[in-house]
Amino acid sequence: MTLKLRLSDDMKAAMKGGDKQRLAAIRLVNAAIKQREVDERITLDDAQVLTVLEKMMKQRKDSLAQYESAGREDLAAIERFEMGVIEGYLPAQLGEAEIEAIVTRAIADSGATSAKDMGKVVALVKPQVAGRADMGKVSALVKAKLG
Repeated sequence: MTLKLRLSDDMKAAMKGGDKQRLAAIRLVNAAIKQREVDERITLDDAQVLTVLEKMMKQRKDSLAQYESAGREDLAAIERFEMGVIEGYLPAQLGEAEIEAIVTRAIADSGATSAKDMGKVVALVKPQVAGRADMGKVSALVKAKLG
Protein backbone atom coordinates (compact mmCIF):
# COMPACT_ATOMS: atom_id res chain seq x y z
CA MET A 1 0.00 0.00 0.00
CA THR A 2 1.40 3.41 -0.93
CA LEU A 3 1.88 6.08 1.70
CA LYS A 4 -0.70 8.34 0.07
CA LEU A 5 -3.28 5.56 0.10
CA ARG A 6 -2.46 4.75 3.72
CA LEU A 7 -2.85 8.42 4.66
CA SER A 8 -6.21 8.51 2.90
CA ASP A 9 -7.41 5.39 4.71
CA ASP A 10 -6.22 6.73 8.07
CA MET A 11 -7.97 10.03 7.40
CA LYS A 12 -11.25 8.21 6.74
CA ALA A 13 -10.79 6.17 9.92
CA ALA A 14 -10.12 9.33 11.95
CA MET A 15 -13.26 10.91 10.49
CA LYS A 16 -15.38 7.88 11.35
CA GLY A 17 -13.83 7.61 14.80
CA GLY A 18 -14.29 11.30 15.58
CA ASP A 19 -10.59 11.81 16.33
CA LYS A 20 -10.44 15.50 15.38
CA GLN A 21 -6.85 16.09 16.44
CA ARG A 22 -5.50 13.17 14.41
CA LEU A 23 -7.72 14.12 11.48
CA ALA A 24 -6.31 17.66 11.50
CA ALA A 25 -2.73 16.35 11.55
CA ILE A 26 -3.35 13.96 8.65
CA ARG A 27 -5.05 16.73 6.68
CA LEU A 28 -1.93 18.88 7.18
CA VAL A 29 0.21 16.09 5.74
CA ASN A 30 -2.15 15.57 2.79
CA ALA A 31 -2.20 19.31 2.12
CA ALA A 32 1.60 19.47 2.04
CA ILE A 33 1.74 16.52 -0.36
CA LYS A 34 -0.94 18.00 -2.61
CA GLN A 35 0.77 21.41 -2.58
CA ARG A 36 4.03 19.88 -3.79
CA GLU A 37 2.19 17.90 -6.49
CA VAL A 38 0.45 21.04 -7.73
CA ASP A 39 3.58 23.20 -7.57
CA GLU A 40 5.70 20.71 -9.51
CA ARG A 41 2.86 19.29 -11.66
CA ILE A 42 3.79 15.71 -10.78
CA THR A 43 2.36 12.80 -8.84
CA LEU A 44 4.56 11.99 -5.86
CA ASP A 45 5.80 8.45 -5.29
CA ASP A 46 6.58 7.04 -1.83
CA ALA A 47 10.16 8.35 -1.80
CA GLN A 48 8.99 11.87 -2.58
CA VAL A 49 6.21 11.62 0.02
CA LEU A 50 8.87 10.61 2.57
CA THR A 51 10.81 13.74 1.66
CA VAL A 52 7.71 15.84 2.37
CA LEU A 53 7.21 14.05 5.69
CA GLU A 54 10.85 14.60 6.68
CA LYS A 55 10.54 18.30 5.90
CA MET A 56 7.38 18.50 8.00
CA MET A 57 9.15 16.76 10.91
CA LYS A 58 12.02 19.24 10.72
CA GLN A 59 9.55 22.14 10.73
CA ARG A 60 7.77 20.67 13.76
CA LYS A 61 11.05 20.23 15.64
CA ASP A 62 12.02 23.84 14.96
CA SER A 63 8.59 25.10 16.03
CA LEU A 64 8.66 22.93 19.14
CA ALA A 65 11.99 24.41 20.23
CA GLN A 66 10.68 27.94 19.70
CA TYR A 67 7.43 27.28 21.57
CA GLU A 68 9.25 25.70 24.50
CA SER A 69 11.70 28.58 24.77
CA ALA A 70 8.77 31.03 24.70
CA GLY A 71 6.93 29.07 27.40
CA ARG A 72 3.97 28.21 25.14
CA GLU A 73 3.30 24.69 26.35
CA ASP A 74 -0.15 24.65 24.72
CA LEU A 75 1.33 25.13 21.24
CA ALA A 76 4.26 22.81 22.01
CA ALA A 77 1.80 20.03 22.87
CA ILE A 78 0.12 20.42 19.48
CA GLU A 79 3.50 20.19 17.71
CA ARG A 80 4.42 17.06 19.70
CA PHE A 81 1.14 15.41 18.73
CA GLU A 82 1.64 16.26 15.04
CA MET A 83 5.19 14.90 15.22
CA GLY A 84 3.83 11.65 16.64
CA VAL A 85 1.34 11.31 13.79
CA ILE A 86 3.98 12.07 11.15
CA GLU A 87 6.46 9.62 12.73
CA GLY A 88 3.86 6.91 12.24
CA TYR A 89 4.34 7.19 8.49
CA LEU A 90 8.14 7.38 8.49
CA PRO A 91 10.22 4.18 8.33
CA ALA A 92 11.86 2.94 11.54
CA GLN A 93 14.87 5.04 12.49
CA LEU A 94 18.36 3.56 12.27
CA GLY A 95 20.40 3.05 15.41
CA GLU A 96 23.70 4.82 16.08
CA ALA A 97 25.72 1.67 15.31
CA GLU A 98 23.95 1.15 11.96
CA ILE A 99 24.52 4.77 10.93
CA GLU A 100 28.16 4.58 11.96
CA ALA A 101 28.65 1.39 9.90
CA ILE A 102 27.08 3.02 6.83
CA VAL A 103 29.27 6.13 7.25
CA THR A 104 32.43 4.05 7.74
CA ARG A 105 31.66 2.00 4.62
CA ALA A 106 30.95 5.18 2.60
CA ILE A 107 34.27 6.71 3.69
CA ALA A 108 36.10 3.57 2.58
CA ASP A 109 34.18 3.36 -0.72
CA SER A 110 34.79 7.02 -1.61
CA GLY A 111 38.43 7.03 -0.54
CA ALA A 112 37.80 10.15 1.56
CA THR A 113 40.73 11.30 3.66
CA SER A 114 39.87 14.80 4.86
CA ALA A 115 36.97 17.16 5.58
CA LYS A 116 37.22 18.35 1.96
CA ASP A 117 35.80 14.98 0.87
CA MET A 118 32.73 15.31 3.11
CA GLY A 119 30.43 15.98 0.14
CA LYS A 120 31.40 12.70 -1.53
CA VAL A 121 30.72 10.72 1.63
CA VAL A 122 27.38 12.42 2.37
CA ALA A 123 26.32 11.81 -1.24
CA LEU A 124 26.92 8.07 -0.74
CA VAL A 125 25.28 7.94 2.69
CA LYS A 126 22.15 9.99 1.98
CA PRO A 127 20.30 7.47 -0.24
CA GLN A 128 20.99 4.68 2.26
CA VAL A 129 19.59 6.54 5.28
CA ALA A 130 16.86 8.63 3.61
CA GLY A 131 13.93 8.93 5.97
CA ARG A 132 15.58 6.69 8.54
CA ALA A 133 18.09 9.08 10.12
CA ASP A 134 18.49 12.78 10.88
CA MET A 135 20.85 14.11 8.21
CA GLY A 136 22.18 16.73 10.64
CA LYS A 137 23.45 13.98 12.92
CA VAL A 138 24.79 12.02 9.95
CA SER A 139 26.70 15.06 8.68
CA ALA A 140 28.16 15.68 12.14
CA LEU A 141 29.29 12.04 12.31
CA VAL A 142 30.92 12.23 8.87
CA LYS A 143 32.66 15.46 9.84
CA ALA A 144 33.93 13.93 13.09
CA LYS A 145 35.28 10.84 11.32
CA LEU A 146 36.98 12.89 8.60
CA GLY A 147 38.17 15.74 10.83
